[in-house]
Amino acid sequence: MSAIGKYFRAIGYLFTGRIDQARRAIQTNPHVVRATFDRVIAEKKERIHQYKDAVSRLIANQEKKSYRLKQLSEEVNRLEQLKEGAAAKARITVNELKGEGKDLAAIKQHEDYQQCMAAYNDFSGKIAGHTEQIADLESEINELSGTIGGHKVQLQQLLREIDKLKDESSATVADMITAKEEAEIADMISGISEDRTSQELAELRDLRAESKAKARISREVAGTDTKVQENEFLAYAQADTRTSEFDQLIGLAEETDTPAADAEPEAPSREPRLPEN
Repeated sequence: MSAIGKYFRAIGYLFTGRIDQARRAIQTNPHVVRATFDRVIAEKKERIHQYKDAVSRLIANQEKKSYRLKQLSEEVNRLEQLKEGAAAKARITVNELKGEGKDLAAIKQHEDYQQCMAAYNDFSGKIAGHTEQIADLESEINELSGTIGGHKVQLQQLLREIDKLKDESSATVADMITAKEEAEIADMISGISEDRTSQELAELRDLRAESKAKARISREVAGTDTKVQENEFLAYAQADTRTSEFDQLIGLAEETDTPAADAEPEAPSREPRLPEN
């Protein structure tokens, strides 16, 4: 069972290796590289948009708090004026009651005085509560301002990274194409250096020499060379005969070639003749 398991694992490793090689070959394709960069850039842009939305919500929250701070500040100013008005009315009431000859205890028990004092205390309490809220809002707004400022800086960096990725995409595609062309040229040069053309030409020349040798042997065996030599000799003989005839025609033949004028007549044959009938 262990051997079978190892066998199947080996097959799995084989397919995994082939798939990995195929994946690497595909990933080095310039079009695939550009498409990969485009996908990465699109994903980063999508995340940047989401990031912008989150920062926008923070900014909206900050603006909301700022608006609330403005409202509370205006409300505090209004309450301060109301408080000052209640105090002013209380002073007038006290002066009027004193003019009527009432003592301090009677003045404090007077209805108008009690109303002014109650209004003053109410306004003071509201001012204190609003002031506390204003302090909290100012702290939160300042904190949000720092946070938003940091996010804005990070967004700017992310946008610059997008621009860098675009440049890197073009540069990477160009490098991939250049590397592929250089590899093809190197392979071509390597193929030329290992070319078998010279060897093939040498083999063809050897075959040609062998074919010519075989043809020569065949001619010799069939008597073709002898006939060629005879024809050559006949051609020379005919040419020599024509030359001699031409020389004789124009009188350039040597004297040895013409019969001598003073040559002695040939002696008659002394052989016995047969008797005539």
